[in-house]
Amino acid sequence: MKILRASSYKRMPWKNGGGETVEIAVSPEKASLADFDWRVSMATVATDGPFSSFPGIDRTLSILQGKGMRLMIEGREPVLMTGGTAPLPFPADVSTSATLVDGPIVDLNVMTRRGKLAHRVRRLALDHPQTVEGGTATTLLLCHGGAVRLTAKDATADLAAGDTVILEGSAPITIEPAASAVLFLITINKPAA
Repeated sequence: MKILRASSYKRMPWKNGGGETVEIAVSPEKASLADFDWRVSMATVATDGPFSSFPGIDRTLSILQGKGMRLMIEGREPVLMTGGTAPLPFPADVSTSATLVDGPIVDLNVMTRRGKLAHRVRRLALDHPQTVEGGTATTLLLCHGGAVRLTAKDATADLAAGDTVILEGSAPITIEPAASAVLFLITINKPAA
């Protein structure tokens, strides 16, 4: 169990230079935007415009803060994303642009290299303890709001809003919110054959 505190995240420019991203975690460690296997980050979107293209990458986007944005993904109907919308998976190498609803937003981006890994993102709003299954390769839990205690494989971690824990290998994870909490459960696995 590896705990990542919000204060330790790496800030860097977007691939297309249009804004700033906060890298929560990347694998392998210190991988660049061109050679990661998986990457979890947050980005502030302050203006309408195109998304960076990541060839061979699958992406899931969730809204963390702000009123939301309308996504135009090539080959799909436009989608309105808000803080209450389920995480949206789509290929990161198709033409995608966004129009803000009313002011800047912060989004959560989870990306995996297609054919090598696959991922799933779930938003969990909890007001009582719950046990969830982790991924077979890697599981990340981002505490978005509130505070939680996590227990897995005889290890325990306390997370405040913004903190993340990374677990390797599959194991049930017990989540105990201090009162109520919102988390993002990210599972990364080998793709199904």
